[in-house]
Amino acid sequence: MVDGRWRAVGGAVLRVLVVWAASTVTLLVLAALLPDFRLQSPSGDSATRIAATAALGAGAFGLLSALVWPVVVRALLLVPAFVLGLLVFFLNGSLLLIALRLVPDQRGAVAPETAVVVAAVMSAVASATSTALAVHDDGAYRRRLYRLAHRRRRGDARGRTGTTAPGTVFLQLDGVGHDVLADALRERPGPAGGPPRPPVMPTLARWCADGRYRLTPWRTDWSSQTGASQLGILHGSNHDVPAFRWYEKETGEVMVCSRPTSVAELQRRAVLRTGRGGLLTADGASRGNLFSGGADQLALVLSVTARRGRENRSRAGYFAYFSDPANATRTAWSYLAEVGREIAQSARARLRREWPRVKRGGLYPFIRAFATVVERDVVVASVIGDLLVGRTAVYADLVGYDEVAHHSGPRGRDAEQVLARLDRSIRLIAQAVGHAPRPYRIVLLSDHGQSFGPTFEDAYGLTLQDLVRAGCGLPVPRRAGRSPSGAEARAAARAALHRPEKANGDQRHRRARATEPLVLGSGNLGLISFPGLPGRVSREEIDRRHPALLRTLAEHPGIGFLLVRSERHGPVVLGAGGAEHRLGAKEPGGGAGAGEPDGAVSGADGPGEPTAEGPGSPDGAVSGADEHGEPTAEGPGSPLAPFGPGAAEAVRRTSGFPHAADIMVNSAYDPATDEVYAFEEQIGSHGGLGGAQSRPFLLWPVELSPPAADGREPAGAEQLHAVLRRWLEEADGPQVPLTSPGEPAERVG
Repeated sequence: MVDGRWRAVGGAVLRVLVVWAASTVTLLVLAALLPDFRLQSPSGDSATRIAATAALGAGAFGLLSALVWPVVVRALLLVPAFVLGLLVFFLNGSLLLIALRLVPDQRGAVAPETAVVVAAVMSAVASATSTALAVHDDGAYRRRLYRLAHRRRRGDARGRTGTTAPGTVFLQLDGVGHDVLADALRERPGPAGGPPRPPVMPTLARWCADGRYRLTPWRTDWSSQTGASQLGILHGSNHDVPAFRWYEKETGEVMVCSRPTSVAELQRRAVLRTGRGGLLTADGASRGNLFSGGADQLALVLSVTARRGRENRSRAGYFAYFSDPANATRTAWSYLAEVGREIAQSARARLRREWPRVKRGGLYPFIRAFATVVERDVVVASVIGDLLVGRTAVYADLVGYDEVAHHSGPRGRDAEQVLARLDRSIRLIAQAVGHAPRPYRIVLLSDHGQSFGPTFEDAYGLTLQDLVRAGCGLPVPRRAGRSPSGAEARAAARAALHRPEKANGDQRHRRARATEPLVLGSGNLGLISFPGLPGRVSREEIDRRHPALLRTLAEHPGIGFLLVRSERHGPVVLGAGGAEHRLGAKEPGGGAGAGEPDGAVSGADGPGEPTAEGPGSPDGAVSGADEHGEPTAEGPGSPLAPFGPGAAEAVRRTSGFPHAADIMVNSAYDPATDEVYAFEEQIGSHGGLGGAQSRPFLLWPVELSPPAADGREPAGAEQLHAVLRRWLEEADGPQVPLTSPGEPAERVG
C-alpha cells in the first residue's frame, strides 16, 4: 500500500516535470520565432540564463492557470457561455502577461496581442503532453476524469459508493435514424481491390458485434421532432403537442418547442396530466435536454432557462468543462476549427453545385460549432461527473448530428464525420464507467430520424403559405420570407448567450388579420389555422368560406395528405383525386364521427361533397390490420398508403388533440427515392410522416428485457417511456414515484 502511494506520488511529480519541460521548450521556440516576444534583457543574456527565464515563466504560468483559472471561470458564469470559449484566449494571454512580470529582473516581455498566441500554444502543448503521459496510467486517467466533473459534485456521493445496483445512462443521439445508425455500424467498402474500411462508429459496432447490444427501431408519433418525442420519453405524455410550432387560439400564442417559455409550459402540462415528476425524479440528472424529466441535477436544460435567479442551475454545467484551462483551450481551438470546417464544406457544396442545398451562411457556422463542440463537451463532462459520483439515472442529449444533417443531409459526408466524433464521446463515457463507484448500463436511443429532400419552395417555386393564400383567393407576395429553422441547437445557443427569446417571426402572427389564414411549418408538416374563427374549424365551414382551398392543397403534387374535421364524419384524411380516409374517431366534445368504421373511405365529387361509394370504390380502400391486429394504412386508395403501417393511428391520435390545427398538411413522400419536401429551410427534415424521420433507434444491452415481449416495435414516445421506466425498475434503480411532492396526483385532460 505504501509502495503504491509512493509510486503514485512519484508518477505525479514526473508528469509535472515533463509538462513543465515541454512548456519551457515551447516558450523558447516561440521567443525565437515571434518578434514581439523575448526572454532576455535588452542587453542580451547567456543561453543558460534565457533557459532559466523560460523555465520560470512556464512554471509561473502553470501555477497561475491551476490556481487562478477556476476562480476566474466561476466569476465568468455570468458571462454568456457561448462566447466564453473565445474569451479563453484573452484570459490565458492575461495570465501569461502576469507570469512574465513575475520573472526576476523583468527579463520576459511580450506584446499583449502576441501573449494571446503564446498562451494558447502553451496550453495546447501542455494538454497534449499531459494526455500522452496519461494514456497508459489508470490513476492519471481517473484524476483527469474527476477534473472534468463539477467541483461541487465531488462530495455528492450520498452514500452511493459501494452499491451493487447498476445505474443507467441514457444517451440520446439527436436525429440519428435507425437505418443511418445501422449503416454506421457496418464496415464500408474500401478502395477498388482494397480491404474494407472500418465502421463510422467503431465503438458501437464492437458492442453489437460481440453480442452485448441489440438494435431495434421504434416509431415516432406524427410529430416526429424532439419536443414531442422527448416530452413523451421523459415525462410520459406528449398529449396535445401536434407539431414543432402551433397556434393556440384561446391565447393568441404560437407555441414553439425551442422557446424556453413554451417548453416550460409543455413540461408543466405533462406533469399535471400524468401526476408524476418524470423519468428522472429519483436521483436523476438531465443534461442538454429540452425537459428536466423531474431531475434535480440539471445542465443545459431548456425548460429551466427562462427562470432567473439562483433556482436556474442549468447554465452552471458550463463550469464542469471550462474550469480546466487545458480543456477550455482545447474546446476553443475545436470551436474555431469547426467554424472553419463548416465554411469549407459549404463552399465545396456550392462549387460542386450540389442539390438540394440550403443557405449556410450568416451565424450558422457558429451555431453548428456550438452544437458539435461546445454543447457536446459540456454534456459529456456533466455525464462523466454524474458517473463518478454514482448517480442512479442520467439522460443526456447530443444534438450535433441533428444540426449538421438539417443543412448537409442525413447521409452526407459532413454528417458522417459528426457521427464518428459522437462515437469517440460515447467511448469516453464508457471508459469513465470503469472508474465509477457502481456498475452502469448505457442505453442509446434517438428521438427521431431525418428524411432527405429539397424544400417545398425549391421543388415547386412557392411556399406553403403562398399555396394557401392562392387557394383562399388572397394576393401572393412575389418574394416570400425565409422560413425559420426548427433546429434545437439554435435555441440552446440563445439560452447560453442569455439572449431574450426570439420569436422567429411567430409573434407577427398575433397581429395577423382575422380574415387571413395563419400558416406554420414544422419540417414537412404544415399547420393552417384561421385565427378569427373560434375552435376547430370544420371541413364544411372551410369549404363555405374558401371553396377552392382544400382542393388546391390536396391536388398539389408536393402535398401527401390533409387532415380536417368533418361535422358529419369526424376526422378525415384527404388526398389527391378526391381520395378520403375516414379515421372514425370521436373527438373530445364532438358529436360527429361516433361509430364511423375505421378506415372507411370514399371517393368524392369535390372536397366538400363525399359520395356514398364504399370500400370497393376505385378512389378509396379500407385499411387492413397487421399481424398484431393494429390498423394499417396500406390500402391502395388511401392517402396514407405511402406512409406505411402505423400512419393511420398516428394521425388519428393527433386529430384528437385540442390544439390540432384547422388543417394539418403533410408533404408528399416518395418511397422510391425516400424523399419529402420540408416547409422549412432544411434538406434533412423531420416533424411529419414519411421515410426515416419516423423511424429512430433503440440500442440496448442484452441483460435488459426486450422492449416488447411479442417483438413489436415500440410505437410512440409514451410507449418508449414505459420501456425505459421498466428498465430502471429492473435495475433496482429509481422507482419513479406515482406522485412527486407538490404535484397533483389526478389525471387531467
